[in-house]
Amino acid sequence: MPGTEAAPTLIGSVQRALRLVDIVANSPRPVPVKTLAMLTGLTQGTTYNLARTLIHEGYLATEPEGLVLGEHFPMFQSRPDAGGVLLARVRVALRQVTEDVGATAYLSKYHEGEVHLVDIVDAAERPRIDLSVALESSAHATALGKQILSDLSGAERLDYLSRHRLEELTPRTIKDPRALLAELDRSPGFTVDREEYAIGNACVAVPVIAPNIRASLAISLPVEQAHEGRGLVATLTRTARRLALQLGADGLTGGPAGLGAAV
Repeated sequence: MPGTEAAPTLIGSVQRALRLVDIVANSPRPVPVKTLAMLTGLTQGTTYNLARTLIHEGYLATEPEGLVLGEHFPMFQSRPDAGGVLLARVRVALRQVTEDVGATAYLSKYHEGEVHLVDIVDAAERPRIDLSVALESSAHATALGKQILSDLSGAERLDYLSRHRLEELTPRTIKDPRALLAELDRSPGFTVDREEYAIGNACVAVPVIAPNIRASLAISLPVEQAHEGRGLVATLTRTARRLALQLGADGLTGGPAGLGAAV
């Protein structure tokens, strides 16, 4: 018909590739290729080929649990608070820790009166401990949780302890609230748990400090290899500072659904 504009020529493979990136960008967890195939209705072969190309071009990156955004994804600069972008930034920081110290790295946050696990990146030679008791119920027995509790005000600590029973997870777990408060008051800028959560394991944690963010970065090691010397704490602290700067004031203010860790 006269005056009717021709329909635009659309490239189906480009549309499908963008759909994969969109799903990963809006996911709070790494997305396996099989899941992408299921969500898009594409065959696994097509999905693998598209994902391989996107990885090669830097728009996606691989993690053991699935795909995350790559460094070439434009929103890395303009939208650091987007779910997939935040996940990828956290992963970069945690992976750096695992490479620097050869230990599994963890990130936790404080939100609406609770301590939540954000994410974990495993070191191949020292995988994560068995987190059979969620951090929400075991903050008192973990370096991750104790570091956040040490950063709370006195009133906030008392409020937290009034709502959480200090369960005995091992014979070394601190069960007395007064003993826990005394330890928190003596915190030298980092916290340690030695077999308080799991026999045979120790953790060291440092704070992640930024406006509106109360979080902690930690590593876990076999207890006989855990030495919280100045070098280890300094390495963790440097990464925590970089992470705080990257995330900014909005990075971890969302609820646990924003970045829940697969444990």
